[in-house]
Amino acid sequence: MDSKALHGLEVVEDRTANARCDEGFLTLRRLVLRNLYGDGSSSSPYPCDVLERPGSDAVVAVLYERLPDGVRVLLREAPRGPVYLRKHKAFVHPDPREYVSILEVVAGLVESSDPPGPRGLRARAVIEAREEAGVEVPAEACVMLGGETFASPGTTDEKLYFCAVETPLEERQEPTGDGTVMEEWSRVHLVGLGEAIAMCRDGRVPDMKTEVALLRLADHLGYIPALDAFVEDLPGR
Repeated sequence: MDSKALHGLEVVEDRTANARCDEGFLTLRRLVLRNLYGDGSSSSPYPCDVLERPGSDAVVAVLYERLPDGVRVLLREAPRGPVYLRKHKAFVHPDPREYVSILEVVAGLVESSDPPGPRGLRARAVIEAREEAGVEVPAEACVMLGGETFASPGTTDEKLYFCAVETPLEERQEPTGDGTVMEEWSRVHLVGLGEAIAMCRDGRVPDMKTEVALLRLADHLGYIPALDAFVEDLPGR
């Protein structure tokens, strides 16, 4: 029996009522906006809340390796407080699942100390691979996967940048972590690329950035999930 198996999360203190919305790791800007039109007119004012966090933008890194029978990827299992605490809410569409932990690809916030531009994105991917997966990779091994995308444009300005890193996953070491208690419990899983995509689609991996990242990796490698085959292996190629 795993004595360190994760069984749940406990709310020790709820500071919501006595905390300002511009305090803490996440901040909330409560704004009133109006639309400006080309003819000089404007709309009526309307409320708009913007959720922000330091750095805002993030790098999503898919760590993978090629094997004789296909490609496998690294998924990281960790607790996510906001998702777990859904269990205490009532939804119009009931959700019977208890998300003690969820599976995701490696990802992390871009920090102010990172170099600007693509060099900084690759540097951040290297750091997150070490902290979250125990994998040491050179920056030049990080290949950007298409353009960036907003995570949830109706509520936050966070933008995600996707990259792929080919590396021998069996050579990984113990993840170093980032020094926070929130990140102290995690597990690493190695899963075939096709199976990982299937897990996203049937809800076993309920994380949108992970599904986008895996599909972009599949496109990058010429892998067709519906056929479980690579383009180069199709008849007539």
